[in-house]
Amino acid sequence: MPAVKPKKFLGQHFLKDLEIARRIADTLDEFEGVPVIEVGPGMGVLTQFLIEKNKELTVVELDKESVPYLHEHYPALHGRIIEADFLKLELPDIYKDQFCVIGNYPYNISSQIFFKILDYRNHVPCCSGMLQKEVAERIAAPPGSKTYGILSVLLQAWYNVEYLFTVSEKVFDPPPKVKSAVVKLVRNGRQTLSCDEKLFKTVVKTGFNQRRKTLRNSMKPLLGKECDAFNDPIFGERPERLSVADFEKLTNIVAANLPGRDREKK
Repeated sequence: MPAVKPKKFLGQHFLKDLEIARRIADTLDEFEGVPVIEVGPGMGVLTQFLIEKNKELTVVELDKESVPYLHEHYPALHGRIIEADFLKLELPDIYKDQFCVIGNYPYNISSQIFFKILDYRNHVPCCSGMLQKEVAERIAAPPGSKTYGILSVLLQAWYNVEYLFTVSEKVFDPPPKVKSAVVKLVRNGRQTLSCDEKLFKTVVKTGFNQRRKTLRNSMKPLLGKECDAFNDPIFGERPERLSVADFEKLTNIVAANLPGRDREKK
C-alpha cells in the first residue's frame, strides 16, 4: 500500500526522523504497565516504537487513508484502531482506569487536545508528545514570562510540565512553517484546588483576555467597576505575574465579592 499523503485540512505533518520518534516514545518509559492512547498516528512512525516497547496501545485516527495503512503495516494494532475525532471521544470508554496520552499532535487542534486532557486529568498520569513550539512554550512557561497564559495556568495547576527539546521543521513531510517541540506533562499530587474550580477557570480566562491591563481593570466584568476588593494589592498585578496559588487566592477574593452574593446570603 502506498504512503499516506499528508492532508492540510487535518493539520498533518508526518515526522520522518526515526530517532526523534524514538525519543518521544521514551517519554513514557517510567509508566510501565499503563495503557497508552496515541493521537493521530498517521503512518505509524511513533506507533512502531510504542509497539516495540510492548505498550498496551490504542490509536485514534481520523484520516480515512491512514486507517487501512495502519491495519496493513501494524498487525499488532488489530482491534486497537479507533477511527474517530479524538476531541469527541469519551476516553474512559477506551480504558476505564489510568492511561497515558501521546502523539505527534495535529497543529490545528493541539491546544484543544491539552484542554481535553484536563477534563480527564485523574485518568491521565502522563501526557507527552510533539506540537508547535509556540504552544509548547506557552504550556511550559513560568509566571512572569511573556508566553505565560491561560493554558500555562490551567495545565500547571494539575501537571508538572517539562519542555524537552525543539524539533526542526526540516524533519517533516511537508515541512511546517514553524518549529516544533516535545513536551511532557506528569500529574502532580494536587487533588483539589483551594477555590471553586469552575470560577478559577473563569478568573484565569478573564484575566488573560486583557493581559496588558492590571487585574483591577480586567476583573471589572466579574466584579463591577467599584468593588471594595480592588484595594487588595493583587489587583494591581498583571495576570502573567500570578502563580497558580495566586490565582487560587484571587478566585476566592472574586467569589467573596461577586455581585448578588450579599442577597444570596440573606
